Amino acid sequence: MSGKESSDITDPSVEYELHSIPKKVESHPEAFVTDINGDRGEKAGYSGENQKVDGPAANMDHGTMHRTLKQRHMAMIALGGAIGTGFFVGSGSALSTGGPVGLWLGYIFMSSIVYSMMVALGEMASLFPVAGAFTHYAARFVDPALGFATGLNYWYSYAITIPVEVVAAAIVISYWDTHTNAAVYITVCLVLIFAINFLGARAYGETEFWFSAIKVVTIVGLILLGIILMCGGGPNHDAIGFRYWRNPGAFAQFPLGEGDGVIGGRWGQFLAFWNVFIQAAFSFLGTEVIATTLGEAENPRKTVPRAIKRVFFRLVAFYVFGIFIISVLVPYTEPNLLNGSGNAAASPFVIAINNAGIKALPSIVNAVILVAAWSAGNSDLYAASRTFYALALERQVPKVFRRCTKQGLPIWCVVVTALFGFLAYLNTGGDAAVTAFNWLYNISAVTGVITWWGILLSYLRFYYGLKRQGLSREGFPYLAPLQPWLSWYGFIFLTLVMLFNGFPVFLKGRWDVSSFFTAYVSLLLFAICWIGWKVVKKTKVVPLEEIDFFSGRRELDELEAIDNERFKVETKYQKFISILF
Repeated sequence: MSGKESSDITDPSVEYELHSIPKKVESHPEAFVTDINGDRGEKAGYSGENQKVDGPAANMDHGTMHRTLKQRHMAMIALGGAIGTGFFVGSGSALSTGGPVGLWLGYIFMSSIVYSMMVALGEMASLFPVAGAFTHYAARFVDPALGFATGLNYWYSYAITIPVEVVAAAIVISYWDTHTNAAVYITVCLVLIFAINFLGARAYGETEFWFSAIKVVTIVGLILLGIILMCGGGPNHDAIGFRYWRNPGAFAQFPLGEGDGVIGGRWGQFLAFWNVFIQAAFSFLGTEVIATTLGEAENPRKTVPRAIKRVFFRLVAFYVFGIFIISVLVPYTEPNLLNGSGNAAASPFVIAINNAGIKALPSIVNAVILVAAWSAGNSDLYAASRTFYALALERQVPKVFRRCTKQGLPIWCVVVTALFGFLAYLNTGGDAAVTAFNWLYNISAVTGVITWWGILLSYLRFYYGLKRQGLSREGFPYLAPLQPWLSWYGFIFLTLVMLFNGFPVFLKGRWDVSSFFTAYVSLLLFAICWIGWKVVKKTKVVPLEEIDFFSGRRELDELEAIDNERFKVETKYQKFISILF
């Protein structure tokens, strides 16, 4: 974008090189958001020149998604994406590892780090609400090679998780039916997930809205039930209170190894807490999924800041209060927490309900766990396919993947990503196949944390680039608080999580080559992608004084003006929905 130099990026006195909005874009303004990062030319990197959207924007049938996700969809997608089987079942393993207080503190600590990442993402996403989001920001503010590495690893991480969630859903169904072959339920789940995603973003958003609502209502109900059980309101009238915080204790000791006892004292308790902290990181994965919706979101300059600000505090309410209820209702020595069933039998909520003598609720909770598993698989296919589409827009994968249908579906990205779902059948093929499948999943486990790390690195470069060029953040659609200190806080601790996520293998008696490999191979693959792209494409880290803060800004400003009229809140129903979401 050309224009006079200004000390304020939002200064209205800046003179831009204007051109009229293409007529087809006036009727389909969704083209703007998609094409700002899709029509920059063949070069990787950013020159700061005015970038017109006369290419793909002129043909809505070849390369652009349609903005059909409403504010309520985005709010519930961001919320539901982070509430899955990890909350309902996996939290039991964390309770067994860290004890009640170790569990609760670990989740509170990780919540603050996720907050630092989300607000940083929110500021960049509301200023540049483009398809791909964090892939685009990494390339634009740091290095095109980092954008490629982030996008490819994130795509693989979510693509390989599709079969994992499908298998989890089949295991959950075994709570009721142990006789039917698991392949039958795997097939049903895959067909449903494929159908929703091939129908497009609107169908996905509507499905996730209602499924997320089911999960939210269930969590609220379980929290209220937990408070009642704490006070002795259950059928057995046993007032649990903080009994289990006193006996067996507030903190667990970290185990040395099978049959080798535990590490005693404060050091053993700290290691148990640190292990919970790392486990909590994986429980929060999915909060960033909202960034993959930007190319299909209505009025992103308004909806993104609102979703970022509101959703996290809802997550805190559900996770922090929900985890607190778990910590007081079940002793960390309860053997069923680690029974390996993967269904309601291992859920700390269900264990507490059974202990209270309530008969019907376990099946209801298991049904919600099934919804959570299926919903997660649905979200995984959506997030992975849109990330692959973003790589296509960045010209980092073949251009055929930029192809969209008339309905705005990136068809070939969805097809390629959906193929990963068939790996779920490996779990029905014997021990060797199951082992191979588990390895494929384990090597992707830390990739989500790497993505958070990349988001914060991109924001720090974004922040210091503005400062170096004398540009002000005042007037941005959303301002991340406590910057840059909050981002440094998250960046440092996420670096520690990545480096020490496999720390148990370094303890005496705990060394295991397979565990070491699965804990750290994701970092190796990420480094290979980053360095490999740099070498092949000869990219460089973008100097702070050369970071481009202008390309696409005028188009987005024009888009915002169109959206403010197009999505004006006028009726009472619209005002109610705006307040609620």
